[in-house]
Amino acid sequence: MRRGAGTPRPAAQRPGAGEVRIIGGQWKRTRLPVADRPGLRPTPDRVRETLFNWLGQDLTGWRCLDAFAGTGALGLEAASRGAASVLLVEGDAGLARQLEALRERLQATAVRVQRGDGVAALRQCAPASMQLLLIDPPFEGALFAPALQAAAQALAPDGFIYLEAPAAWGQAQLEPLGLVLHRHLKAGAVHAHLLRRAVVASDM
Repeated sequence: MRRGAGTPRPAAQRPGAGEVRIIGGQWKRTRLPVADRPGLRPTPDRVRETLFNWLGQDLTGWRCLDAFAGTGALGLEAASRGAASVLLVEGDAGLARQLEALRERLQATAVRVQRGDGVAALRQCAPASMQLLLIDPPFEGALFAPALQAAAQALAPDGFIYLEAPAAWGQAQLEPLGLVLHRHLKAGAVHAHLLRRAVVASDM
C-alpha cells in the first residue's frame, strides 16, 4: 500500500483505508492501523500472503526479528502463525507505542517491542540465532546494505531473510554477503526477496 500512489478515491468509497489486516493464524483478520508517517509503506496483502506461502503456514518455534516494524504487519503475521519469539523494532516513538498497544490488545506474549535502530538490533543478535529476519526499511534510505550484512550474520543455517526493496537484488550483490536468492516476486514497485545462506563445502 503506497501513500500518494495514483488519484485517491473519496474516503466513503475506500473501506478499510488506513489499516491492514493479518492474513492467517490465530489473529486472522485482525485490523492493524496505518499511521500517517513519511515513508511508512505497509507490505501489500498479496505480497505478505505470498511470503507466508513460501515459508509455510506454520512457524511454530521460530525466532524472528522485524527490523523496521512500522505497522507490525510482517512480525505480527509471523507471531500469529506460531513463532516462538518475535522482536518488533521501530525507531518512531509514536509507532512503537502503537505496536506496544497492539501487543497488549492481542495478549501476544511471544512478541516484544523495542524502540530503536533496526540495523543496530540486527547487529546485536547472536550469530546464527534467527530463523526469520524481516527487512523492509524506507525505500528512500540507504539502510539495505548494512541491514543485510547484519542479518546475514544473525541468520540460522536453516533460516530465511525477507527483503523488500524498490529494485531487485541479484547474485552479484548477495554473494559477498554469503546469501543466495531463494524466491522473488515483483508487485508494482515492490521487489520481494526471500534469501537463504549460501551452501559452502563445510555445510555439506
